[in-house]
Amino acid sequence: MILDELQTPIVLAPMAGGPSTPELTAAVSEAGGLGLLAAGYLGTAETAARIEQTRALTGKPFGVNLFAAGAPTPPAEFAGYLDALATGHELGAPKYDGDAWDAKIDLLVAAPVPVVTCTFGCFTADEAARLHAVGSEVWVTVTSVAEATVAAEAGADVLVAQGAEAGGHRATFTDRVADDVVDPIGLLSLLQLLSAAVDLPLVATGGITTGAGLAGVLAAGARAAQLGTVFLRCPEAGTNPVHKGALGSPAPTMLTRAFTGRRARGIRNRFMLEHTDAPAAYPEIHYATAPLRAAARAAGDAEEVNLWAGQTHSLAPELPAGELVTRLTTEAKTALHKALSR
Repeated sequence: MILDELQTPIVLAPMAGGPSTPELTAAVSEAGGLGLLAAGYLGTAETAARIEQTRALTGKPFGVNLFAAGAPTPPAEFAGYLDALATGHELGAPKYDGDAWDAKIDLLVAAPVPVVTCTFGCFTADEAARLHAVGSEVWVTVTSVAEATVAAEAGADVLVAQGAEAGGHRATFTDRVADDVVDPIGLLSLLQLLSAAVDLPLVATGGITTGAGLAGVLAAGARAAQLGTVFLRCPEAGTNPVHKGALGSPAPTMLTRAFTGRRARGIRNRFMLEHTDAPAAYPEIHYATAPLRAAARAAGDAEEVNLWAGQTHSLAPELPAGELVTRLTTEAKTALHKALSR
């Protein structure tokens, strides 16, 4: 198992939409962790190209993350929201697509990588078997015991446990406004629940930006931690300047559907506060608001762009990825030693 081979229990979160780059993925793997490359929002040809770029940068293991396709949303459920946004904003056409799921599975069977992970759903047992047959481990991101059970039955090798603290999109298999009455589970609680329910290795993700945070989830039963927000300020990341400039501030985060139609955690801004009643319609709203967000980034306007970040983003340093992995590893060892010495 890849987790047994890592020099440090650090996994790079696959941050789709810009921050994920071959350079960042390779840097984390070269430093002894596991870099994950985001394939979300990319076509199959671009995914293949980025995999080859990563291979050219490192001979160490790395993985690729896919977005599982959900069901399309009837236009009537989001038309009113987009009509309201259209006043004063340029919008794109809302559309549904499956993010080339089948084609990307075929690509990764033809050109295997050590780890294939998925978000927003789960591989079928047949898909997991195809990936296993070419030597790839199958990891599934889960937010509950129910999702973990589905993933285990499908043949997952590792579960990525996403706590409520995590930045970016919630990885839930379904996303419905009706579910909002149920609070998302925090990471430490989720690790305990999953450890009691399934016999699979766990990788913890959500709000981990320090070595002490890494040590904490390892003590709680995780085999490794998947970190995203803490890498957003690295020079290897493709984080846009508006987003990068907002990180490290004391600004709070909140969950929102305003930008994409799927619940995601970001740094709180005016757009999020003005559209707390946004409907669940992903990826339709994502495509509709793309021009709006692009215009805000071009104008340097942090109030109308998605600033995905976890709850501890204020602690994220600005360091090269390799140095950051080394620092976090050293801090975690110190924190574990200190805790055991008391």
